[in-house]
Amino acid sequence: MLDGVTLDQLRTFVAAVDEGSFSAAGRKLRRAQSVVSQTLANLEVQLGVKLFDRSARYPELTEQGRSLLIDARVIANSIDGFKARARAMREGLEPELAVAIDVMYPMDAVTKAASHSRKKYPHTSLRLYVEALGGVIKPVLDRSCSIGVIGSLPLVPDELHAEPLLDIPFVTVVSPDYPLAALRGTIPKSVIEKYVQLVLTDRTALTEGRDYSVMSPLTWRLADLGAKLAFLRAGLGWGHMPLHMVNADLDARLLVKIRVEDVARNPVMTMKAVFRKDSPPGPAGRAFIAQLKA
Repeated sequence: MLDGVTLDQLRTFVAAVDEGSFSAAGRKLRRAQSVVSQTLANLEVQLGVKLFDRSARYPELTEQGRSLLIDARVIANSIDGFKARARAMREGLEPELAVAIDVMYPMDAVTKAASHSRKKYPHTSLRLYVEALGGVIKPVLDRSCSIGVIGSLPLVPDELHAEPLLDIPFVTVVSPDYPLAALRGTIPKSVIEKYVQLVLTDRTALTEGRDYSVMSPLTWRLADLGAKLAFLRAGLGWGHMPLHMVNADLDARLLVKIRVEDVARNPVMTMKAVFRKDSPPGPAGRAFIAQLKA
């Protein structure tokens, strides 16, 4: 008998509780009260449980009915979500949006884009990776991510289409106790190369044999930007950092700026959204990119 329980019966059960009477549930469902009553009576027979006490003017839930109502709501809501996702797929909306973000990109901008996606496309889940250099490009190339946001890797492979997003200001910084902090004016390359430069390293082989903005033969390579920041604060070397990540440290004098020969006075890193030319993003992906631009 339990296998004969239908979704329609559960929806009628929930409607009767929410509307407060069988007649009100009938109006909501556009059915006669007698149909609602019979539907619920059949449900009680199939379950072998009395859901309503009908002795008063209006039917009241029994203890068993209150307990089963929770499960009935879950089932009804789940099928609504299932149908909405299927409808979205039929209309071309991605069931999941997988994005690889360069570690240099401001996370505030990413969270705003994610918040917009959740509101506009609630049935498209988001999978987000934060990487650097080739770690952003590789998942887009191998199709495990539909969108990448690159910056620390300036080269865009031919298979990818790129759209400009924004420019990230950069500064070169050291701890106030580091020897370079005591130097005034522009530091010559002949001096800077005698000190350890802290640089990000690539987890992939895509940048093998290439170095970007590396000026010293003495390098410590870190695969995490947070670790690089901690090493800079600890006075273990000098390095370039996105300004938004070190503004608070500069204000608190935990780090200080230095000027280095052949480094632009106000350097920036151009960030781009990339995706495969043969599989451009769907509506949720396009909206996510638009929000990043905004």
